[in-house]
Amino acid sequence: MPPSILITNAQLRNKPAGETVSILIQDGRIAAIDNVIKGSVDTELDAGGNLVTESFVNAHLHLDKVYTLDRMDELALQSYQGAGMGKAMNAIELASRVKAEYDESWVLPNVRKALTLAAKNGNTHIRAFADVDSKAKLIGVQALIKAREEFKGIVDVQIVAFPQDGVGREPGTEELIREAMRMGADVVGGIPWIEFTDADAQQHVDAMFAIAKEFDKPVSMLVDDAGDAGLRTLEMMALAAIKQGWQGRVLAHHARAMALYPVPYLQKVIALLKQARMYVVSDPQTGPLHARVRELLEEGAYVCIGQDDISDAYYPYGHNNMLEVAFLASHLLWMTSRAEMDTLYSLVTTEAAKAIGLQDFELKVGAPANLVVLDVPNVREALRYHRAPVHVVSHGALIQQ
Repeated sequence: MPPSILITNAQLRNKPAGETVSILIQDGRIAAIDNVIKGSVDTELDAGGNLVTESFVNAHLHLDKVYTLDRMDELALQSYQGAGMGKAMNAIELASRVKAEYDESWVLPNVRKALTLAAKNGNTHIRAFADVDSKAKLIGVQALIKAREEFKGIVDVQIVAFPQDGVGREPGTEELIREAMRMGADVVGGIPWIEFTDADAQQHVDAMFAIAKEFDKPVSMLVDDAGDAGLRTLEMMALAAIKQGWQGRVLAHHARAMALYPVPYLQKVIALLKQARMYVVSDPQTGPLHARVRELLEEGAYVCIGQDDISDAYYPYGHNNMLEVAFLASHLLWMTSRAEMDTLYSLVTTEAAKAIGLQDFELKVGAPANLVVLDVPNVREALRYHRAPVHVVSHGALIQQ
């Protein structure tokens, strides 16, 4: 088991300013939280009155594609982020060109670089997508499986077998997804809106849910990711979750067309999301449209925020720093009050954890110890500077920075 750790002078989010506590970590879990904790431990950390919280969680990252932008031109980037996202499908087609070069010899080092940054930035859990199709084949999945084992206990990687270029549009992809699940992928992916017809999109949803049931795995799908108010794959996914009994095991990504939904339809979709217990992970920094996070929160729906991309065909920045992502979201969503900042912090910690199925991901006695010690005393300052934590505790162990 990991060595015991005592964090002293820790400011918690739910405590008045200046009212600090000590946190004892033993056997990988939070053993005690009290004003004063005495006794010998292997490691003692003085938080100095600064903020100690749950570590960060990235519910959406295309990990096999990180740092691929330098292998391409910027045509896909321009299509995805321009013209009201009306050319999003064209962007995906342009971006797929890099997969003709996929080779583990360069994919795996890129993945390692991104996960090393995740550990540095206190991002201890990631739901990571790997493209599976006739071009990428299973190369991305193989690389992520190796990285998952290498970073075990440091960064927990959930691998999504992702049919980025469609299922109906890419014959043979359905069986490749099954093979990826047999290899050890953790989540069944999907992107039904990419299909040419609504009927094909429904078949895409049904096929991926059938595989999820076959392997008893959760589902993550990119839905309605374009500037088209007529897209309906978020609704399709929610209905499938309800009909298949997969409530609470489904995560919808992007749902950017929600920005254009008329209010009556939006209200219907929100009701379905709540019935399906389905989170929506929004990435407002990577596209000009985004899910209506404020309205979802106001209606009691389930929301979190993700990184999405790191220097690939869709987004030129990113380094697995979820405080930076929340900082950007604060501007893009106009969530700038203290209460809204605190909500944003939850959207990249506890809510993101729930979205990807983590249990007891809280700073409480008995919970697994996944914590960060920051260099500032409150959430506003954390977002203001979005610096890497001073200390990161992952799976009960202190990560060497």
